[in-house]
Amino acid sequence: MVGVEAASGAVRAGGDVHERRANRWWVLVLLCFSLLLIAVDATVLHIAVPALTAALEPSSIELLWIIDIYSLVVAPLLVTFGTLGDRYGRRRFVLAGYVVFGLASLASAFAWSPQALIVSRALLGVGGAMIMPATLSIIRQVFTDRRERAIALGVWSAVAAAGAAVGPLIGGVLVEHLWWGAVFLINVPLLIVALPLAVRLLPPSERRSGHPWDALSAVLSTLGILSVAFGLKEAGYGHTIGRGASVAVFVAGVVLLIWFVRRQRRLAFPLLDVGLFTQRGFSTGVACVLFAIFALVGLELMLAQYLQLVLGLTPLAAAVRMLPLMVAAIAGGLAAAHVLQRIGLRATTTGGLALTALSLIPVLSWGVEQHPVMLTLCFVGIGFGVEVALLAASDTIMASTPESRAGGAAAIEETAYELGAGLGIAVLGTITAIVYAPSLATVPGVPEPLMAEARESLAAAAHVATETGSTAGPELLSAARVAFVTALHSTVVVSVALLCLTALAVAVLIPRSGPSPQEDDDRLSA
Repeated sequence: MVGVEAASGAVRAGGDVHERRANRWWVLVLLCFSLLLIAVDATVLHIAVPALTAALEPSSIELLWIIDIYSLVVAPLLVTFGTLGDRYGRRRFVLAGYVVFGLASLASAFAWSPQALIVSRALLGVGGAMIMPATLSIIRQVFTDRRERAIALGVWSAVAAAGAAVGPLIGGVLVEHLWWGAVFLINVPLLIVALPLAVRLLPPSERRSGHPWDALSAVLSTLGILSVAFGLKEAGYGHTIGRGASVAVFVAGVVLLIWFVRRQRRLAFPLLDVGLFTQRGFSTGVACVLFAIFALVGLELMLAQYLQLVLGLTPLAAAVRMLPLMVAAIAGGLAAAHVLQRIGLRATTTGGLALTALSLIPVLSWGVEQHPVMLTLCFVGIGFGVEVALLAASDTIMASTPESRAGGAAAIEETAYELGAGLGIAVLGTITAIVYAPSLATVPGVPEPLMAEARESLAAAAHVATETGSTAGPELLSAARVAFVTALHSTVVVSVALLCLTALAVAVLIPRSGPSPQEDDDRLSA
């Protein structure tokens, strides 16, 4: 009898394994759908900024927090939830992430104030951080065949790149035909469909509770990154707590991050494998990812506002104008592997960064006039160059890492991606606001309180100009457009300088033949 029960149990287990293998491609579809939602939400608001500003009237610093709090929360929590998923089960974190993401999307769509939208966007970041690391881990669990796993990971990477690229287009369509809150509300019905499918399809994962989990490290990394971002923004404005206090917050954030790094080096089971940074190729690759995304996402936000508020395009028309950047980014991701094989790692990475910097230089000559051909050429160069550099940098990171530490390297790369997006918006947005405000001179006929509101941002100036009317309104909007173009030029100069310095570092620090992880394995483990 016992033998019969054991045999039937074995048959059921075998059937479960067969069913999981048969469902593996549907699992991939579901995980890529989940990743798409997360990636799109990082950039979907870029086109919605003018409509959102008119509705909620946020200050400059509140607007920056609305846009980049998502990435700044996702970045430090990726590693935290990734390790917790390994410890307590990835499937349950994906399901819980769906619930958090759906509720936060609903709250964001109907936010009644800038502060409420900032909080709900932060919760969106929590939900995204719960889902994203588990998607990659479950793919590795479900696809046991190495060739199939490579295909699945390639699809996953393409979806991650495409999601961020098509975010502005989706935002443009929704804002044009509905209202700004629709960019969040659309997530809710999609997640209602995805949740029962996830319960049915996602396999349970084995819990790994042998290694201790360090909660203090998670707190240090999260508070450190948010304090640095808050200090940077407030130092530029000084509206909320004053510049002296904002510098103190920034310094406190740096101290927390230093404490975090030192703690990771002492722990037997660190939350983040910072020892990998002792490898030159790895450190250079991570810096390349950070600064490439920093420039791309930060400038994408500024250019989306330029198209709508300076050139006067509708949200949908602006999204269509940005379409060449998205298409070129996808093409760059697909072509990068072939370029890498032909010209090598160092030349591909340096060339991608240099192409991006070169494509940004014509922006310095742009004013308030239309220039569709040059705009398209610049967008193509930016999108293609960044994606080529990112794939080559990712190859550098993985080539510099022993196979036994590939998981830690992937976590650092994902964190650099999200951190670059958050800091790009924070830093370049702050530079834009610092230059824009003093560049906007007082317009006759516009009261000083309204001028102070107009100096908050170009979107705020457009709102004030509409309320003012008469002849002063158009004059204010014209002056604000010129001031914004001046600020845009400043951010482009900073971005070009960063990209050129990163390209130079890559050319000097990455060996022509690429790094060899096998030679560095013993040294990294020391």
